[in-house]
Amino acid sequence: MKETHYGKIISQEISDVVGNLDQQQLSTLVEAILAAERVFVCGSGRSLLMMRAFAMRLMHIGVEAYVVGETITPAIADGDLLIAGSGSGQTRVTLATIQAAAARGARTAVITAHGDSDIAGACDLLVVVPAPVTGAVSSISRQPPGSLFEQCVLVVADALILTLMERLGTTIEQMRARHTKLE
Repeated sequence: MKETHYGKIISQEISDVVGNLDQQQLSTLVEAILAAERVFVCGSGRSLLMMRAFAMRLMHIGVEAYVVGETITPAIADGDLLIAGSGSGQTRVTLATIQAAAARGARTAVITAHGDSDIAGACDLLVVVPAPVTGAVSSISRQPPGSLFEQCVLVVADALILTLMERLGTTIEQMRARHTKLE
């Protein structure tokens, strides 16, 4: 029996998707993060997990960041930025969160696989990650539905962090100093 090298398959799928990102969309999001007083993130399911990781890295580089739904998250306001992660772009709770943030004067952004979705239409800024999120195995991915999108969101988030580190002059030592020391 021949062993399948799934790690190579997955890394190639990620590379293919990330190689097709719109760099202007990413640059616009970087500028919005830099201009924001505070950054909030939201999402549902595994997309939320990726956004939580992004919020942690934002905190590590010195950006005031919060995860919507946490008990210590303050009220969002004018001058803040909400970034949602939503593969489908249709998640009702995420859409309601975006609408509530916009009503309070915050800017809104979404990282999604569907640039023509309801959530994308409700946001000020858009980053499209062209990866399948539902249905059976596609011609783009052999992975379970949503996995490629979620992996790419994490890669996109880390690429944004590297760009922000460069723009802010953040060092690894500064990041280490902000890393939790309670474990």
